[in-house]
Amino acid sequence: MTKTVPITTFRQNLPKIVDNADKKMDEYIITVNGVPKAILMSVAEFESWQETNEILSDPELMKSIRQGEKDIAEGRVHDWEDVKKELGWK
Repeated sequence: MTKTVPITTFRQNLPKIVDNADKKMDEYIITVNGVPKAILMSVAEFESWQETNEILSDPELMKSIRQGEKDIAEGRVHDWEDVKKELGWK
């Protein structure tokens, strides 16, 4: 959940806000004089955003993802259990 918090409230409640970001995945927009200036989010959420941005910025990977989605939509798929048998995995 994203919450907007004035910087004075943020300062007063920093330990609780950081704990909520970490444990509840809350995100905070910090305002100064009513203007958004910064964001606080958990490290896990930040890393997830970074990974998503890396994927989206890789043209070859995005091309492969789009092709995979097209294959799925057109029924060009294989059952995972069949693939494992074909590979000799149990």
